[in-house]
Amino acid sequence: MNQRPTFQDVLAAHKIIKRYLPRTPLYHYPSLSHLLGAEVYVKHENHQPIGSFKIRGGINLVSQLDEKDRKRGVITASTGNHAQSVAYASRLFGVKAVICVPNGANPGKVEATRNLGAEVIFHGKDFDDAREHVEALAEERGYRYIHSANELHLIAGVGTHTLEILEDLPDVEVLIVPVGGGSGVSGACIAAKTINPKIEVIGVGPERAPAPYLSWRNGGLVEAKMETSAEGMATRSAYELTQGIMRDMLDDYILVSEEEMGQAVVLMLEKTHNLAEEAGAASLAAALKIKDRLQGRKVVLILSGGNISLEKLKRHLAV
Repeated sequence: MNQRPTFQDVLAAHKIIKRYLPRTPLYHYPSLSHLLGAEVYVKHENHQPIGSFKIRGGINLVSQLDEKDRKRGVITASTGNHAQSVAYASRLFGVKAVICVPNGANPGKVEATRNLGAEVIFHGKDFDDAREHVEALAEERGYRYIHSANELHLIAGVGTHTLEILEDLPDVEVLIVPVGGGSGVSGACIAAKTINPKIEVIGVGPERAPAPYLSWRNGGLVEAKMETSAEGMATRSAYELTQGIMRDMLDDYILVSEEEMGQAVVLMLEKTHNLAEEAGAASLAAALKIKDRLQGRKVVLILSGGNISLEKLKRHLAV
């Protein structure tokens, strides 16, 4: 099993990342607070240069590759945001990057990844097909394979968003975090629970991609059907490193429907004037679902990404 990141790893990542990325804002929204009956803040990871929290992990990991791995180049699989993260960091540190995306991947994310200088290849119907293909290619061609979840430096890197939250809002009571492979919520748990174990960390995922939820609930690594349109959470597998952290530290895990995420995309646009992709809006969808539990509490929603396609945005606005 991969070594687990510690709070010291998150602190070390913070020192690296702040050299390359501006701090993202944490804004209080009275309109969302009124809607939920709580004091609601949004952590705007959609304001990152690639529009997603993933960039934190990419910079932290690629910056720490040794010379041998930098010369080999890196390869990874992604539905889009992790791809841009690895591409951005690889360009920053002069490393060749090869990214495999599933057929039908978000065209805006693919274009952005190419514009960052990465080679993009297409394979398979979903993320897990692309991941399996990449694992074989890495062995065949000698690239340094970057797993999208089972990487200490990725998790420590993305955990810096929660470190920033706690610096800006030390008395936060509830964090709601979207879950795909689980790097973001694992990083959030490590940072939050080390600083204040009383903070409630709640994960959220799609009903139509329940593998991470079922794995967390049942205690093993479960595969399940993946039919969600929320590409940031579109996995039919769960991963050992992040699941171990989640089982030890995550307080609750909420599943939301495609319709609830679509409504949350529109609400986020209306109430905060920010674009959120379905995965990014999932934190708001979950908060609406459990609003009775949040009454009067200080809540932070992590808007993990804003890279929604125009086609999807039009569809949600038309409902």
